[in-house]
Amino acid sequence: IERGDGLKIGFTQIAGLVARRIVPFVKPGDMVAKGQRVGLIRFGSRVDIYLPAGTDPKVMIGQTTIAGETVLAEIGQRGLIEGIAQ
Repeated sequence: IERGDGLKIGFTQIAGLVARRIVPFVKPGDMVAKGQRVGLIRFGSRVDIYLPAGTDPKVMIGQTTIAGETVLAEIGQRGLIEGIAQ
């Protein structure tokens, strides 16, 4: 995902042995809003998030998070914008 100011954030949806189906809700080039769901892993699994250096994490390793509710991190002093492109 790339914000309007050029900052990039990465994520990988990983399907496990039971959860073999990932359903994307967006495609490359789509604009997404803060808190918007970008996909679903049927039967659950995990998502790895890649944040830029200097990011202040707000969650603990292994903590359960809720899409659109849990703040994962604060990213530097750059202002937040309404949408970001994937």
